[in-house]
Amino acid sequence: MEIKHISHFQDKTISNLFGLSTDNEEILAFELLNKNGMKVQITNFGATVTSLQIPVTNGKLVDVVLGFDSGTSYLASYNLPSAPYLGTTVGRYAGRINKGVFSLNGKTFQLNTNNNGNALHGGNAGFGEKLWNVTNITSDENPSITFSLLSPDLDENYPGALHVDLTYTLTENNELQLDYKATSTEDTVINLTHHSYFNLDGHDGSVLNQEMFINSDKILETNDENIPTGNFTALSNHDFDFRTAKKCPASIDNSFVIEPTNEVVAKLFSAKNNLQMSVYTNQPSVHIYVGGNCFDILKGKENVTYHTSSGICFETQNFPDAPNHAHFPNSVLKKGAEYNQKTVYKFENIK
Repeated sequence: MEIKHISHFQDKTISNLFGLSTDNEEILAFELLNKNGMKVQITNFGATVTSLQIPVTNGKLVDVVLGFDSGTSYLASYNLPSAPYLGTTVGRYAGRINKGVFSLNGKTFQLNTNNNGNALHGGNAGFGEKLWNVTNITSDENPSITFSLLSPDLDENYPGALHVDLTYTLTENNELQLDYKATSTEDTVINLTHHSYFNLDGHDGSVLNQEMFINSDKILETNDENIPTGNFTALSNHDFDFRTAKKCPASIDNSFVIEPTNEVVAKLFSAKNNLQMSVYTNQPSVHIYVGGNCFDILKGKENVTYHTSSGICFETQNFPDAPNHAHFPNSVLKKGAEYNQKTVYKFENIK
């Protein structure tokens, strides 16, 4: 029903850190609100979701994503030994690329490496650290906001100038829809995803008492550096078989193979708030992540200290390292073609 500009990221300290001077280059924040009272706050720094408030019993709002109260904290988080990517948009390539190397059209590309000699989540300065432009806003029913980014040719050594549009839509059915579109001036590889850490008990709790369902019968096999080997691990009689819902594990960092259909690919349920999140996507995997990159030193919103079980990520995406495995789903975006990725997070009160 409504979208409004909120100003808590518009401070001169942030602008000075980026060397910015014009009004439209400041870090800005926006809030979308639907008729049910559900709210999502998003900043143009990384096209990042900073707050997602869901109405539960007696009209109470529960913030179900981890985040920070200030822009400076988001900036500082990228200087940690391993950035947590709280709520951010990940690109150009989500997940790891082995040794940061891939070949395309007979040419070998050496990407910047940032994770044990591998390229992770776009490299040294991925899309989560970029200032995106706001290019469209709609209000009334199903309010939406579109962020756009131009990643220049050889940004982090990826070929082609890549133009990305990401539209967030808050529906009246309590869905947060993410629609990604991208085109490139040269053949390139691409894999975009969303990196919110969800917690349906509230961002100040633990996910370990919440139940998870994943509609998958296999995961990618990986080596000690979490690089796919090219093989798959069947989930029958496996601890990570979530086809029957069970509690979230304390540590998981795995890509689940899913069929890109209209069916739900994953669910998370909080008995505390009788709240369920269902995940839908047109991507071939959902990467589930719990157990790291909060270090027990991160001070989040409302001065909460985040810990390793504070949140769980549902990263809908292509397979990590797909450019180096011919039998993995295609990760190449041809010059003149359009990349399309769609993900929906739907929230329901379950009696």
